[in-house]
Amino acid sequence: MQFYYDLHLHSCLSPCGSDEMTPANLAAMCALAGLQIVALTDHNTCGNCAAFCRAAQSNGLTALSGMELCTQEEIHVVCLFADPEAAQDFSREIAHHLPPIPNNPERFGRQLLMDDGDEILGEETAFLAGSTDIPLYQVPQLVTRWGGAAFPAHIDRPSFSLLGVLGLWDPDLGFTAAELSHRCPPELARRPDLAGLKLLTCSDAHYLDQVWGAEHTLDLPECTPQEVVRYLACHSGVG
Repeated sequence: MQFYYDLHLHSCLSPCGSDEMTPANLAAMCALAGLQIVALTDHNTCGNCAAFCRAAQSNGLTALSGMELCTQEEIHVVCLFADPEAAQDFSREIAHHLPPIPNNPERFGRQLLMDDGDEILGEETAFLAGSTDIPLYQVPQLVTRWGGAAFPAHIDRPSFSLLGVLGLWDPDLGFTAAELSHRCPPELARRPDLAGLKLLTCSDAHYLDQVWGAEHTLDLPECTPQEVVRYLACHSGVG
């Protein structure tokens, strides 16, 4: 069955995200857009995922917890988990790998921790916009340890992307999927080194008006977080 998805969304916890991107607002906008499977992927944290998942479920959506991890090489990788508790454990692990400096809200933006009723619970003080000290090659195994799946984000962009930094796709890294931005040139998707990958297109929305209408689908037997993770982790070719 085909299900409309967006697996790369930011909330107001991401310093570059709008304060209007509360978990409740984001979930409601996703439902209004006709999406069925969604994932919250703030920068280097899963701090708002529990609230987002509750809000998404209230709107009839299937939700995954996740983050957009920034590696040591400054490559962004989307990490997704079917189990919210596993995501929180993963987030606590990543917190040990963040740069030891506080966030500067005036310069980088606020990092708002919210509940699913749009109440502010506090502000994350750690600097989430920087890179971790985790090298790219360790990410797939690290995410798998917590039962998740990972894919490099917006690989067609010139910065913070696998192709932008490395210049080529290395199959030995162990990723089975990758994200292309919606402005990706068609010829890039036909590169020989990307053959056999599951190529996803997500919004990477940081503002409510950046949440797309339903367009891209996943072919899954069931609309569950577990099936999404299983699909992304599978090595059986393009789905």
